[in-house]
Amino acid sequence: MIILGLGNPGRAYLCTRHNVGFQCVDRLARQYGIAMNDRRRQAMLGTGSIQDKDVVLAKPRTFMNHSGVAARYLLDRYRVTPQEMLVVCDDMDLPLGKLRIRARGSSGGHNGLNSIIAEAGTQEFPRLRIGIGRPQGEDAISHVLETFTSEERRVMEEATGLAAEAVAWLVQYGLESAMNKYN
Repeated sequence: MIILGLGNPGRAYLCTRHNVGFQCVDRLARQYGIAMNDRRRQAMLGTGSIQDKDVVLAKPRTFMNHSGVAARYLLDRYRVTPQEMLVVCDDMDLPLGKLRIRARGSSGGHNGLNSIIAEAGTQEFPRLRIGIGRPQGEDAISHVLETFTSEERRVMEEATGLAAEAVAWLVQYGLESAMNKYN
């Protein structure tokens, strides 16, 4: 299974709301001793196992709006279907720290998911959304590109831990079981 965490590359975006997908993948890499050291043109990769199942952890080297380029590269490289690629991303429509796992669906206005849907030619791929909350009096772009407050960081630290746990559960027991347990 491929676990593709979405975010923007570069230090300037490291701790922003839009990068919670990267943060989840980084946490999984630490927890399961998977080195994210295979630097490809489209994505940073790490191969290893979670719960004795082979996985590829990936973070696009493209900006969020072009995440589909990295997704297409991964689908082609590993010769898997979109249903074998879990996408982990932020979601403004979920309260801060709330998780939602789905087997398929629309982008919900998320440009990274829009790009993946366009490149994969389908909405039929699982995704784990991590809530970052709605902006209060600011536009959506500013909201997703800002860092969390110290209080929000504590909530998100727990949320990314729970998201990593949910991914491990999904890898071991399947999508339906993970949706039943974590939604």
